[in-house]
Amino acid sequence: MVENFVGTWKMISSENFDDYMKAIGVGFATRQVGNRTKPNLIVTVDDQGIVCMKSQSTFKTTEIKFKLNEPFEETTADDRKTRTVVTLENGKLVQKQSWDGKETNIEREITDGKLVAKCIMGDVIAVRTYVKEA
Repeated sequence: MVENFVGTWKMISSENFDDYMKAIGVGFATRQVGNRTKPNLIVTVDDQGIVCMKSQSTFKTTEIKFKLNEPFEETTADDRKTRTVVTLENGKLVQKQSWDGKETNIEREITDGKLVAKCIMGDVIAVRTYVKEA
């Protein structure tokens, strides 16, 4: 259930994120900032089942609102315009982004009380780990 993801999550680690950003086509300057930024992830769900995921940092705040299994247009933190759909598969929140004939997946799951986000582009996988704030 999406409810497991609801809350404010603080990033504690990020592995291989530079390679992932390179794989999706992010330029050098943006990657430098992306590598230094440790965003909070805020997840909420309203009465209509609309999920809001907000990534908040001193550099940039981005927000997406969606219903599970319903495609929507997303502008990513690195300004890609993607066609995105988020599904719930085996307890994982899977975000599929498609743009310019490319596709990347972000799989988020709760493991040992932590939110683990796997960013997957081809054979490049970045892992970003968050802990829930009080």
